Amino acid sequence: MLRFTIRRILQMIPTILAVALLIFVIFSIIPGSFASSLMSDGRGGADPETLARIKAEFGLDKPVYVRFYEYIVGILKLDLGMSFRFREPVTDVIGSRIWASFVLSVAAMAFAIVIGVPLGFIAALRPGSILDTSTMIGAVSGLSLPQFWLGLLLMYFFALQLGWLPSFGYGGGDWRYLILPAITLGVTPLALLARTTRAGVLEIMNEDFIRTAHSKGMSNSRVVRWHLLRNVMVLVITTIGLQFGSMMGQAVVIEKLFAWPGIGLLLVDSVAIRDIPVVQGTILVIVVWFLLINTFVDIIYAAIDPRIKQT
Repeated sequence: MLRFTIRRILQMIPTILAVALLIFVIFSIIPGSFASSLMSDGRGGADPETLARIKAEFGLDKPVYVRFYEYIVGILKLDLGMSFRFREPVTDVIGSRIWASFVLSVAAMAFAIVIGVPLGFIAALRPGSILDTSTMIGAVSGLSLPQFWLGLLLMYFFALQLGWLPSFGYGGGDWRYLILPAITLGVTPLALLARTTRAGVLEIMNEDFIRTAHSKGMSNSRVVRWHLLRNVMVLVITTIGLQFGSMMGQAVVIEKLFAWPGIGLLLVDSVAIRDIPVVQGTILVIVVWFLLINTFVDIIYAAIDPRIKQT
């Protein structure tokens, strides 16, 4: 297991370097810079001397290959550079925001798992019933709804009309501020989990070993507990891992909509003013988060099914 874990971790390194190269190239070739964004605030044309001084101060006048070399060396030292906007290390800026994003992602995923998995399981055990039909209609609707539109609806009903919950903000970590953004972010993975769980359970229930267990006189509860759960867990964990890994990326729109002070909101604000070190660092953190979660899921696979370690 240790060798398998180390191999999976080492496989992340080329991916991280490739993503770092891609991020750097994209933000090096797009027109404009932090200096030009400061000078284009509508108060007049850009002064060439001031523009040159700002570029020199932030190292934007260096050749691209020099900046890329310094960027890669910085990543290897866990140094993501200095924020143009905050004048602080990017790691500190991201570190001050990542907890809010982590809490939001965990809350949204917990909401999706607690409701989506049991719902899909129960629907599969009663195929064709009203519950099964209602679950599938709800799942398709959940996958079809744009998240920002759902968020606006929730804000309108629960914050403006009923006054039960705050409409936006962080509230110093008050859990009531977390409910609406977590539900908005969690609806899509909930719907996906419900559909995936239902499909997985139905497929396994038609397998020969399930029929054999029933023919031996095993009760339904024992068949579900001993045979069905273990086999369907691989599929469910796969879906949970993919959704949880991509949760921080999906949270960008939700954090902006609810003014949630996570790295998604930081990314959007930094793009607007071309704070490139923060943009690069934020995207890199989101990618690393996705890779870590999927590596963790691979390790769980190996624990559930030892044959996976051989692949």
